[in-house]
Amino acid sequence: MIRKAVLPVAGFGTRCLPASKAIPKEMITIVDKPVIQYVVEEAVEAGIKEIILVTHSSKGAIENHFDKHFELESTLEAKGKTDLLDALRNIIPDDVKIISIRQSEPLGLGHAVLCARPIVGDDDPFAVLLPDVLVDDDGMSRNDLAGMIEAYETSGQAQVMVENVARELVYKYGIVELDEPGLEPGKSTSLIGMVEKPAVEDAPSTLAVIGRYLLPGAIFPILAQTPPGAGDEIQLTDAIDSLRSETGVSAYRMQGETYDCGHQLGYLEAILAFAKRHPKYGTEFDDLLTRYAART
Repeated sequence: MIRKAVLPVAGFGTRCLPASKAIPKEMITIVDKPVIQYVVEEAVEAGIKEIILVTHSSKGAIENHFDKHFELESTLEAKGKTDLLDALRNIIPDDVKIISIRQSEPLGLGHAVLCARPIVGDDDPFAVLLPDVLVDDDGMSRNDLAGMIEAYETSGQAQVMVENVARELVYKYGIVELDEPGLEPGKSTSLIGMVEKPAVEDAPSTLAVIGRYLLPGAIFPILAQTPPGAGDEIQLTDAIDSLRSETGVSAYRMQGETYDCGHQLGYLEAILAFAKRHPKYGTEFDDLLTRYAART
């Protein structure tokens, strides 16, 4: 069973500026929780027990968010604010560990994942979750990460989560070429290759990589030998392509929805989706939307 997840959170969040100038982009809130908490909850729901944050000296707020705040909890308890106290104490379950390790230089996603090697080790498989992307599995019996973990354990192959995008938008994404065209949601099949941001006419499919990976510990020696690629950075996709030629890699087509919270419109869409079904604010938020729609 895969029990470890790596979350690369060391980036400066330039796509979110100026909001991310003094606040980590991962701490920007969707309704009443920061983005990073939703991503951690996704991992925990899939059975992950160790969350490894690959972080930076400017990202202390993320570590603080998942740490115990004794003074605040004592104040809330003394004032009888039990709902808020429960919310703080239940940010992560007691059996889940948050572990931090620094990425000393911004050398790319592949390098960030490699920084987690001393904690993960070369023998255990692990998940990688990019915290810019929210995966919304509302109404599903299990989330897509859990489905992808099952696909990994059944096939023994590394998994890359993909979703269908409009063909005219394929130039924005890493696009996969599959052994089995027409892959259905919730299914997994072997990759033939990946093309980074292809021209529309050259794209081998419309299935885009969306920031969720399941990898064997064997990826670490490959990453250690991977030279800088695009942007003069160590690219995780380059290492995955090398792994594909050695042991095979599969694509898992997700069933839920994704929101790119590193982009302003994706962030706003996430707020709409999560606010409309919020147990406390959902009804009033719907009323707000109706009132604003009537003004146009």
